[in-house]
Amino acid sequence: MSLIAFVGVRKAFGEKVVYRSLDLRVEAGETLTVIGGSGQGKSVMLKMLVGLLGYDAGSITFDGESLAGLGDEGWRRVRARIGMVFQGGALFDSIGVRENVAYGLRAQGWEDEDAIAERVREALGYVGLHGMEDQWPADLSTGMKKRVGLARALAVRPEVLLYDEPTTGLDPGNVRRITDLIQQLRESFEFTSVVVTHEMPLAFEVSDRVAMIQDGEIIFEGTPQALVASDDPRVRDFVRGHAPADEQELALLRESAVSVVP
Repeated sequence: MSLIAFVGVRKAFGEKVVYRSLDLRVEAGETLTVIGGSGQGKSVMLKMLVGLLGYDAGSITFDGESLAGLGDEGWRRVRARIGMVFQGGALFDSIGVRENVAYGLRAQGWEDEDAIAERVREALGYVGLHGMEDQWPADLSTGMKKRVGLARALAVRPEVLLYDEPTTGLDPGNVRRITDLIQQLRESFEFTSVVVTHEMPLAFEVSDRVAMIQDGEIIFEGTPQALVASDDPRVRDFVRGHAPADEQELALLRESAVSVVP
């Protein structure tokens, strides 16, 4: 049984149909990267999984449990097992780094301040931000904000981590740092990870499998090697549009895809 399963999911905002029939499964322990152009619903998929958005038809299950009709207690139970790293970090500007990272712990009912402080220190350490508890979001760079957002997700020790465009807007050094963190955290904690991105280097480097969304459905699902080798013109156009374009560089990309996948 898959840990996460979207089956025949339909989602629309008024007349705009985002998903006609979304079918996608995520296996425990894997890193699945979801790619696709802007406006294709990649972030919507993650938000449906954690209950920030509803869906119109079909089913979404997590560890065999349907998410349809969950009450407050049911969603607390699910969200305790799933951490989400939002675009830009999505930090609360009115509170400091310490309380931003502690937010999920307090939402889960933690009251021991010493235990909260220790978990916050630990989570910040994992993302290379030792001693940053007293900083404010306004004082942080974009890359640091994303890492604080990741620390907030890590603090609750989830089983699943969802990354929504984790490297968008970052300089190459921070892209490298976030990419390395995704890999290191998976190895350290054996997370199941779902990464949403339009950046192909990240997809090739961190993924066990890649799924591509277009026009309301999954049009490709497979390994990074299979993605590069696909003869579907929609897939090829996307890969070429987000990766080196000449044939020599594409050949090197194919080789790198092979080298990074176990």
